[in-house]
Amino acid sequence: MGAEAVLLVVVVVTALSFDFTNGFHDTANAMATSIATGALRPKVAVGLSAALNFAGAFLSLKVAATIATGIVETGAITLTVVFAGLIGGLAWNLLTWYFGIPSSSSHALIGGVVGATLIAAGASAVKGKELMSHVLIPAVLAPMTAIVVATLGTFLVYVITRRVPEGIRSRGFKLGQIGSASLVSLAHGTNDAQKTMGVITLALITGGVIRQDAGVPFWVIVASATSISLGTYLGGWRVIRTMGKGLTEIETPQGFAAESSSAAVIFSSSHFGFPLSTTQVCAGSVIGAGLGKRLAEVRWSVAARMGVAWLITIPAAALVGALAWASANRIGGSLGVLTVSGVSAVLSGGLYLLSRRAPVHAGNVNDKWTAKERSA
Repeated sequence: MGAEAVLLVVVVVTALSFDFTNGFHDTANAMATSIATGALRPKVAVGLSAALNFAGAFLSLKVAATIATGIVETGAITLTVVFAGLIGGLAWNLLTWYFGIPSSSSHALIGGVVGATLIAAGASAVKGKELMSHVLIPAVLAPMTAIVVATLGTFLVYVITRRVPEGIRSRGFKLGQIGSASLVSLAHGTNDAQKTMGVITLALITGGVIRQDAGVPFWVIVASATSISLGTYLGGWRVIRTMGKGLTEIETPQGFAAESSSAAVIFSSSHFGFPLSTTQVCAGSVIGAGLGKRLAEVRWSVAARMGVAWLITIPAAALVGALAWASANRIGGSLGVLTVSGVSAVLSGGLYLLSRRAPVHAGNVNDKWTAKERSA
């Protein structure tokens, strides 16, 4: 196997690793509120989400096309650039997972690719207008839209069901949450799995394996869908806890309204090919669900911490992507890429071991939000 082939294999494996972290990082998007209200048991929830993420990956390829050809000039980058961009996305995913911050895997990936491209090929290789219209503007509008839709939906849900006995209402909305959470998982598959498909397709184009107009190979679709589903099944319990218990105390009507709002916004985005952050949409919906219920508490300190993470996601991932490219390029060739890959694997393993000091799992994910967590 030649050096170029080895490099391409490393890039594909790294892309699927990113897809795996995307799955466990973003499980909270679909299932956190259903777990928090007791509509679904934790392990059942992540299993259902994994299956629907897999199915959703086959429903649309518009987001994959945006990532593959709509952010950077494919002719100006190399496999090392693609690899470095993935490292940037992976690093941000793992760091925010460790701290339980629901951040954007999508923006982490895009930031990593843009950062690596900037240092390797210059600003001319980044499609600034497309980045603004397809990523940055939706990043602002999507969570704001989700907040408004969820606030209105939650208000209407409580008004419409105000005369329904509490027990009947709770049981009814728990059933409704199963459907609405399933829709979010399906929508997540149509948007997030596409991003890895796009990066692998970009790598195949760069490596000369396929033509630029060839589209996404079927094996790439299957591999990406499988990887994100496996990650989802493991369950990102740390992020699920923050989303389900940290922002506000969720009741079943609020959970139903939040999930329905998220699914509507994400499906609309996938239809137009916008690689938005499902995390930002779902977090916005949860905040809206808190605002829409009279006397409900929204923990703005948690929301503010998430907001700061959202603001720095793209530049932080871009910085790591740039450093990864510079390091790999300085060593040179496949050896440089393999060295950076090995260092990244060691650091990731260390972060995982640190997380075991205070593990979050299916058994304690629904415990009461503590004073220590409030002040963190």
